[in-house]
Amino acid sequence: MKLTSRIRWLLASPLLLLLLAVLGYVAAGPFLAIHSIRDLVARGQTQELWRFVDFDSLRESVRPQLQQKIAQSILARTGNTQSARNVGEVTVMLAKPAIDAMTSPQGFAVLLQGSSLARSTPISTSGKAPPNDPLKTAVTHFESTSLLTATVQNAEGQPVIFEFHRHGLAWKLDGLRLPL
Repeated sequence: MKLTSRIRWLLASPLLLLLLAVLGYVAAGPFLAIHSIRDLVARGQTQELWRFVDFDSLRESVRPQLQQKIAQSILARTGNTQSARNVGEVTVMLAKPAIDAMTSPQGFAVLLQGSSLARSTPISTSGKAPPNDPLKTAVTHFESTSLLTATVQNAEGQPVIFEFHRHGLAWKLDGLRLPL
C-alpha cells in the first residue's frame, strides 16, 4: 500500500506537535522554576523548595566564593604575614556555618525575602512594606541550551546571578554567583 502525501502528513502531524510541545516545555522550564520558587517562598512553603533548588549543588557553588571572600578579608586585615594554611583553616571554620545556613531551604527563603537583594523597598498605602521578591525583576539569559541565568542587583547595585541548569526535562537552581 502506497502512502499518499496527505496520509503521511496526517501521521507525522501528531509527532510534530508532540515534539513542539516538549521543546516548548523545556524552553519554558526555567521560567516555571523561577515562578515556582517565588510562589513557594511567598507562601512560606520552604520545605518544598527542594523540587526546584538543588541545595547540595548550590552549597558547592557558594562554598569557594564565600571562603575566598573571607580569606581576602582576613589577609587585608592581618597583612600577608599569615600562612596560607592558617588562613585556609580559619576560612573553612568561619564559612561552613554561614554556607550551611544560607544554602538551607529556610536560609535561601530569607535570602530572597531579605533586604540584601533589594535596592529599596517601597512602603505600600497600608504602611507595610511588601515582601521582597528579587526574582520578579530578574534579567534572564540563556547561556546554553542547559543553562539559564537570572541576574538581580543586591543592595549595593552589584549583580547576583542565579544559575538554573536543565536535568533531563526539569530545571533546577543549582548555582549562585556572588559579587566578590
